[in-house]
Amino acid sequence: MPRPPLPIGTHGKIKVSPKPSGGYVARTKYRDYDGVTRLVERSGKSETAARNNLLEALRDRSASQGNAAITPETKFRVAASIWLAEMREAADAGDLSPNSIELYERQLRNYAYPALGELRLCEVTTPRVDAVLREIRKRRGASTAKTVRSVISGVMRLAARHGAVKINPTREVGRIKGDPKRPPRALTPGERRQWIEQLEADERAVRKDLPDLTRWMLATGVRIGEALAVSWDEIDLDSATVDIEWKLIRVKGKGLQRVPRLKSDSGERTLPLPPFAVAMLRRRRQTRGDAYPIFPDAHGGWRDPSNTRRDLRHARGTDGFAWVTSHVFRKTCATILDEAKFTPREIADQLGHARPSLTQDVYLGRKIVNRAVADALEALGDT
Repeated sequence: MPRPPLPIGTHGKIKVSPKPSGGYVARTKYRDYDGVTRLVERSGKSETAARNNLLEALRDRSASQGNAAITPETKFRVAASIWLAEMREAADAGDLSPNSIELYERQLRNYAYPALGELRLCEVTTPRVDAVLREIRKRRGASTAKTVRSVISGVMRLAARHGAVKINPTREVGRIKGDPKRPPRALTPGERRQWIEQLEADERAVRKDLPDLTRWMLATGVRIGEALAVSWDEIDLDSATVDIEWKLIRVKGKGLQRVPRLKSDSGERTLPLPPFAVAMLRRRRQTRGDAYPIFPDAHGGWRDPSNTRRDLRHARGTDGFAWVTSHVFRKTCATILDEAKFTPREIADQLGHARPSLTQDVYLGRKIVNRAVADALEALGDT
């Protein structure tokens, strides 16, 4: 009966023999990913050195062909580390945010590893993953459970790609019901005027540039990290446009970084500027010059979005505007465009959303009384 072939990506028995010229050579047969079994050999001054050199070559060969080390017996923790390495490569290539890597690491460390880390991939089943996610949903909420599900799915998708599992077990887990959300709230015209007046009457808020920063975010609808990353290089006052190409993020071990929008991100866009925003920019350029950041920190450098959010919390107080955050300005911009009858696609383009449905569900302030609806329904009075 013929001997069965080696499994793909594995090697046979290693044999070490002396070389006539001195030293040793280690040889083995390795079955490559094309199904062909080939002889692999490496030399060394001693038997141990030759064997170690061959093992290292086999590891490199395996890694270059898809990391055959991922098998049904591989622990989830090991597969997750390989998946994370792929994600870091994507971040280095500009296809993924560094902040996403930090989030993945945190969710693995805090939730996935304690629950699944020591399991073999063949033991990571749909019922087990479902139970883990339900417990996280109960203890930490739907948002955390959904993020952990995404991370586990990424690891198991890698396992499926390498043939370690037949299907991704996260595909069939139960639906994670979202936490109740408050409807999006935007500033009304009266509230906008009152908010600006409150900021301009606050010496600290003026010193922190909050009135103009509010105007800028209302005019563009950009995220706070995008608003603070704009320099004069991206502004064209003659054509009244701004290119949104950068964002400010804090990266672990590197500090505050100005990074380009992701290659696959719809967030990179050119926006038209309303006249009041152009007037504000001209005034700032005339009084402050064209220093690189339009909204710099106290030292003239890039301004930390987290610190700016704290400044806004200090300025809003605890009374009438206690609900206002930087995202409220973004929602207000979206709601104004909605009331002006722009389409969801056009509003999504302004905000940098890939999906208009996200714009409608999350950013458009509703609950506004529309008398035209009542007028239309008056026809029912004759029935």
